[in-house]
Amino acid sequence: MAKEQNQFLEVVDRDTAERLWRSAICPLEPRQEWVSIQDSLGRILAEDIVSTVDVPGFDRSNVDGYSIISEESYHCSEEIPKIFVINKEEITPGIVPKTEIMPGTVSLIATGGMIPRGADAVVMIEHTKIIDNQVFLSRPVSPGSNISYAGTDIACGELTLISGTLLTARETGLLSAIGCSRVPVYSKPRVGVISSGNEIVRPGDPLLPGQVYDANFQMLSDSIRENGGEPIDFGVIPDDYDQLKDSIQQALAQTDLVLLSGGTSKGNGDLSYQSLKEMQPGIVVHGVALKPGKPICLGASGKIPIAVLPGFPTSAIFTFHEFVAPVIRELAGLKQKTSETVQAIMSARINSERGRTEYLLVGLMPGPQGLMAYPMGKGSGSVTTFSRADGFIVISRHQEYIESNETVEVVRIGRKTKQSDLVVIGSHCIGLDFLLSQLARTGISIKTLWVGSQGGLDAATRGECDIAGTHLLDPHTDQYNTPFLPSGLNLIKGYGRMQGIVFRCGDKRFQNQSPESAIAIAVSQPECRMVSRNRGSGTRVLIDQWLKGKKPPGYSVEVRSHHAVAASVIQGRSDWGMTIEPVARKYNLEFIPVREERYDFAIGKNRYDSNTVKSFIRLLKDLQVQHHLQEMGFAIHPETGSCL
Repeated sequence: MAKEQNQFLEVVDRDTAERLWRSAICPLEPRQEWVSIQDSLGRILAEDIVSTVDVPGFDRSNVDGYSIISEESYHCSEEIPKIFVINKEEITPGIVPKTEIMPGTVSLIATGGMIPRGADAVVMIEHTKIIDNQVFLSRPVSPGSNISYAGTDIACGELTLISGTLLTARETGLLSAIGCSRVPVYSKPRVGVISSGNEIVRPGDPLLPGQVYDANFQMLSDSIRENGGEPIDFGVIPDDYDQLKDSIQQALAQTDLVLLSGGTSKGNGDLSYQSLKEMQPGIVVHGVALKPGKPICLGASGKIPIAVLPGFPTSAIFTFHEFVAPVIRELAGLKQKTSETVQAIMSARINSERGRTEYLLVGLMPGPQGLMAYPMGKGSGSVTTFSRADGFIVISRHQEYIESNETVEVVRIGRKTKQSDLVVIGSHCIGLDFLLSQLARTGISIKTLWVGSQGGLDAATRGECDIAGTHLLDPHTDQYNTPFLPSGLNLIKGYGRMQGIVFRCGDKRFQNQSPESAIAIAVSQPECRMVSRNRGSGTRVLIDQWLKGKKPPGYSVEVRSHHAVAASVIQGRSDWGMTIEPVARKYNLEFIPVREERYDFAIGKNRYDSNTVKSFIRLLKDLQVQHHLQEMGFAIHPETGSCL
């Protein structure tokens, strides 16, 4: 018999017990496996998923109607309609249009159809009248009307799902939308369950005097499943030392964690804890100052955790959730999940159509006066809206609007009530995606909402986020971000993003040209079509500076992201545009550098000293992280990570 260990029933406090046990079994190393998308529901994502495609993959119509040059629809009315000739080509989903929309013409297009070259809007069929192959238009449309631009939902190269995400039907739909057929997930940790004691019998077997049914096995097995594990039954073992030791050895050889029920006390018949004596490190803790649960025994064989729980059901389940469940969840990559109804304050006025009950999807962010509800505004065709929403608001069919700052009730969609450790609102960047992914790997929970640079600054000023990504250019001072910084915010200097003109490989008009000559060529050739950016963006300010008041073909086509610019050019709907170099690389476009913009981070002065913000700043200063950002195409400067 091995020498008796002297720590048996030397009671320690709960935190000390956890620390000692964790020091013996850590680092915990979750296993990974690849499963088909059909088998991924309820699993935990083991790696970041970056989209390799645009969603939508092309500029598409949101309605049945006619593709049109929006400028030609101006000034039409019911009294004075405008007349257009209908092209012979009818555009249906799955068909690549061949006919360019010329002045005075339109093409019939179905919902989901690809927008033809030359068109920058779609007029709804309800707003037209057809007479002798001519369309009579009675209502004008603006550029971009009824169009979803390529990459505006999901962009190629965008971080789509972060490692650690629980895959529900929303996430599997999102993965399917980007073409994933197999998914990397954490393997469910195998947990060996052993019941011990002469008095224990399984339900269904005859119960003799002095015996009790084994309630713990089913209770613990289901608790293991609830926490992401797979219970493995090693049976009921009588009070026989050798038989129990053999059963534990079998479990150690086949599982990631071994759980015993009963035999934790110090009596002669309590053999479970004694069976650990010959292992290394063996027993780590025997006795914790808990009620119920004092006799719990925690140990390990090598790095495989072993827990001997008290036999009484209440003590067993209490100590399981206190010590064992967190270990199983960590091995499974699982996070807490809850759903509920919460009150929140609307961040903006929302109009609704009277006569229809509306379910408005929202993202929830913490604010100074409670939760703030941000409408998820990508539209009904988006797959990411529902996936990333925290809940929804029911707007009555008799209600026409919800006022800004109005208190609303939000029905949660399977999200936990605990606030995230770090809240980021502002302009999206794949460099920031990388930084947040690295933070998430350290256990920091993160919530993001992409509302643009100015929206991020506004949110930071109101105290609704920790960090706001921004890249605004002031045309008067020719400076980025600092002229827009409100009082009460600090600016952490970020990295550079080289902006430039992109065009398709082999386009001789732009090859080997300087920015000045490329712009001159683009402006001078009517058939050379551009794609612009949304007004208010830093890129749009830069474009306008270089165009000097000129508005070449395509100038009115405003897209809201760098990815959408690249997608328009690579598809041939446009011939040139301005985007950042990392995006140009993703799309294999040729690139003429114009100017580096600065992507910085605004932080409220009351948030600057928080641990999560400090972790973010340390990460931004990390040399290996900076090297990776440079490999992605971003420029690191001596002041990167410093506070202005």
